[in-house]
Amino acid sequence: MCDPEHTLPECPVARFLTVLDGPWATLIVRDLLTGPKRFTELRTGLPGISPKTLSSRLQRFVRTGLVTRTAYAEIPPRVVYELTPSGARLEIVLATMAAWAEQDLPRIG
Repeated sequence: MCDPEHTLPECPVARFLTVLDGPWATLIVRDLLTGPKRFTELRTGLPGISPKTLSSRLQRFVRTGLVTRTAYAEIPPRVVYELTPSGARLEIVLATMAAWAEQDLPRIG
């Protein structure tokens, strides 16, 4: 599941935060919860994310077993990203985060 060259912390919370660091990581997972997506579809759904950041997060997710990357031998090449069962289990985490924010964080503006 994890690349042996990239060791994760022993503490489970620290492991979680290492893999899902920053807002983009959780938003990528949120977008993949609706089904497989191509790189361009993810970029369109995440206005403001740079290609470098998206690529970096997706590579980390593939290394840690949260996402699969399937490349199709077509012209032009097609690559699809999809959550693994492990990644899909993050749905409950994101739902809990959203429920907490709705209840305890007022909207500004």
